[in-house]
Amino acid sequence: MVSDLSTVHANEDDVNAVKAAGTDHPLPIPTDDPFFDAPDGLDDLGPGEIIRSRQVELKDYWASHHLSQAWQLLYRSTDLNGVAGVAATTVVMPRRPAPPGQFQLLSFQCAIDAVSSSCFPSYALRKGTGAVRAIAPFEFLVVRRALAKGWAVSIPDHEGMLGAWGAPREPGYRTLDGVRATLAFTDHGLAPDTPVGMWGYSGGGMATSWAAEMAPTYAPELNLIGAVLGSPVGDMALALENLNGGFHSGLPVMAIAGLRRVYPQLERAIDAHATELGRRDLDAIAELGTVDALRQYGHHDINDYLDIPLTELLAQPDIAAMIDDLQLGMHKPEIPLLVVQAVHDEVISVDAVDRQVERYRDQGVPVTYVRDQLSEHYSLLPLSGPLAVSWLSHRLDGRPAKDRTIISVAGQTRPRLPRQWVPGLLRTESDDAAVE
Repeated sequence: MVSDLSTVHANEDDVNAVKAAGTDHPLPIPTDDPFFDAPDGLDDLGPGEIIRSRQVELKDYWASHHLSQAWQLLYRSTDLNGVAGVAATTVVMPRRPAPPGQFQLLSFQCAIDAVSSSCFPSYALRKGTGAVRAIAPFEFLVVRRALAKGWAVSIPDHEGMLGAWGAPREPGYRTLDGVRATLAFTDHGLAPDTPVGMWGYSGGGMATSWAAEMAPTYAPELNLIGAVLGSPVGDMALALENLNGGFHSGLPVMAIAGLRRVYPQLERAIDAHATELGRRDLDAIAELGTVDALRQYGHHDINDYLDIPLTELLAQPDIAAMIDDLQLGMHKPEIPLLVVQAVHDEVISVDAVDRQVERYRDQGVPVTYVRDQLSEHYSLLPLSGPLAVSWLSHRLDGRPAKDRTIISVAGQTRPRLPRQWVPGLLRTESDDAAVE
């Protein structure tokens, strides 16, 4: 259903304006774009109800499989405290949709990993934007695999308009509401019971984890068939501590800048204990894209931002309660999961992902867990793309998922290497194990 509050369908002028936009005059970021304004009466809308829509053009260099058939939908969603807000998704239709029985809607959650709305997929993927420091355009390389299969793809701005990166629950709500909006959008003609798969990597894997965990209670009507969780963080607090002071220390600084927007106790702690340097850097990083944040804040130590040790701050009862709230694996998904993780990941601890998988299995969730022996964090997403699409195809075919752990090499579960070169292969559950 499309709300009649301020429904806007793109017309020819909208598309021509996008085509005319150049990098010298980039389009406004979402927080400055009236398309994203929340209407009056938002509380009267149902979750996922469309507020307005527009057709958009995506950047050419990744777009060979969709021929610019993309729309953006603004819809009503929910934050982590149950308060109504708006979110957007970018819906991309394939050149040739797969026939019935082979068609599905894929919800792909990008690794936004930033507070600035310039990194939201709705902005970073569009032609005519200046988003050169965001991750979403590079992840579109794997989205193309789904489009080539004839699947439609929904790419939500799962952080919402606040850009509260790292917040729990609400990335799942916004992802699921993006699916609801996509299925309700009459221009696409998708049936309400269209099979839906979900996939995300790193920060997107974390968002996909929340979507899988929240779905049974928040969106039980959706026909979800499975979710691919690529390097899904596992333990946000552990990631903050492990990355602090190293090459990727911009990520924990960015996470604090995002979480302070939704946790009043964290904002109070910053007010009480942040140094002048800490206040300045937390404000500044919220304006940066992910790549710039990594470059400018590498090897920063959060202890230098505080007048007490970070461990002491994290041990305070109200902050410890916030950390507990961030924990994944505490709610049972009702769909099979494929979890993919590099054993030698330099960003996400494999031990943390091991424990996330264990928490799911303890609740009876079937998890196919692929632990890759050769890749690292940045290479595993493209390497595991064929694996993810194949696994989702098997769920679409109705094949039962298997609960098991598999060792892979560079994303290949049947690597053509001499066994003595890859000792990890001896630990597979069967010599011919493959992901199904």
